[in-house]
Amino acid sequence: MKDENTIPDGLLMSVAQFRDIMDARLPFADLLGLKVDHFMSDHVRLHAEYSERFLRPGGTIAGPVMMGLADAALYALVLSRIGPVELAVTTQLSINFLRKPAPGDVIADARMLKLGKRLAVGEVSLLSASEPSGEPVAHATGTYSIPTPDKRS
Repeated sequence: MKDENTIPDGLLMSVAQFRDIMDARLPFADLLGLKVDHFMSDHVRLHAEYSERFLRPGGTIAGPVMMGLADAALYALVLSRIGPVELAVTTQLSINFLRKPAPGDVIADARMLKLGKRLAVGEVSLLSASEPSGEPVAHATGTYSIPTPDKRS
């Protein structure tokens, strides 16, 4: 297992650095029970630890929980590629709910589709840890605006 302080080849941020930002600057991450699983050269994986607070009528995980997780995974993905540019912001986020997830942890696997100088476009597959099929329960796409170097702090 790699040290979480190690920055994988091709990336500009480690898991530990993102966790520090999450702990200090993203209070919603604690509400969603967000955990960073890993940063890899081709994807970033986060998960939301299950809480009964996530349930909506019908006994399924609420859409806002999955949307928040998808957005956080895209943010982690973008920062892993551009470094600790906290002012990168979501400009578009779209989600398709594919199936009803059973109560349990939700996993977000984010991949970059295009990284430019001013915009980053990515996709996220959301999986239910309690479903053995491994089929996605939702799919999201999003765009992040990357500030110019003079406006990054």
